[in-house]
Amino acid sequence: MMRTDFSNCLTATEPVRVPFHDIDPAGVVWHGRYFKYFEAARSKLLDTIEYSYQQMVDSGFVWPIVETMVRFVHPLTLNQHYTVTACLREWELRLVVDYKIEDAGARLCTKGRTIQVPVGVLDHELRIGSPDILIENVRKRLESLGKP
Repeated sequence: MMRTDFSNCLTATEPVRVPFHDIDPAGVVWHGRYFKYFEAARSKLLDTIEYSYQQMVDSGFVWPIVETMVRFVHPLTLNQHYTVTACLREWELRLVVDYKIEDAGARLCTKGRTIQVPVGVLDHELRIGSPDILIENVRKRLESLGKP
């Protein structure tokens, strides 16, 4: 279940201004574009734990997305400013990241989730469990923020 209480997890927030090319004929953001916004926040989150996409590959893993969920609460519109926040929920066996998109008044517009699994870079085989470097980096980041 997607949750929007991000108080007890690692987060990163990315500002978004909706460009014209993201709008559909109805004048709102086309549903497929939301994953681009999620990706921007997720990339920033991974950078904060020093596990960027290049660092994933360097550790011997790629992390394909195997499941997505999104709930559209209020439409995003042209030139509006929003914030996308990513929250790391799970990291020991897979990456589960929840998202929320809020407008300037902190009104929830969209919530979502992505699930990624670890796959070996060389053999493309599913791995059971995250690499030690990821677990250690998350632990260090949580400690630095005083989170359990």
